[in-house]
Amino acid sequence: MSEKTPSKIVYTAAVTSSGGRKDGRAVSEDGVLDVRLNAPKETGGPGTGTNPEQLFAAGYAACFTGALGLAGKEQGVDASAAEVRAEVGLGPEGESYAITAALTVRVPGLDVEAAQRLADRTHQLCPYSKAIAGNVPVTITALAG
Repeated sequence: MSEKTPSKIVYTAAVTSSGGRKDGRAVSEDGVLDVRLNAPKETGGPGTGTNPEQLFAAGYAACFTGALGLAGKEQGVDASAAEVRAEVGLGPEGESYAITAALTVRVPGLDVEAAQRLADRTHQLCPYSKAIAGNVPVTITALAG
């Protein structure tokens, strides 16, 4: 797998995390993001804060939704009302943990086949999809709009 470097960086997000997933906090440099972190109940935590998997799912869903717009333009499809649901699973892998991702895509006005073609093309364009390619199993399911 080869690294893909952007020709120009147009934005850099900077977030500092302390305390980890047990009882932590993550704050963006601009102060817009300020979240309490702790483990979900399913992994023995209190489940009262957010966790890295939720943050990854939110970022992936938002990024994929944006990339749907690009793929839609290519295919002559209006994807402005599209919805993407992201599920990020966490489980043991050897001595550590690994994640999985599942995206469900719905584009109003498209049947399942057209929505799947659009979602598959979007997967090729989405920066999150490209970043995790070959490292995280991703399932993409399109639903009729």
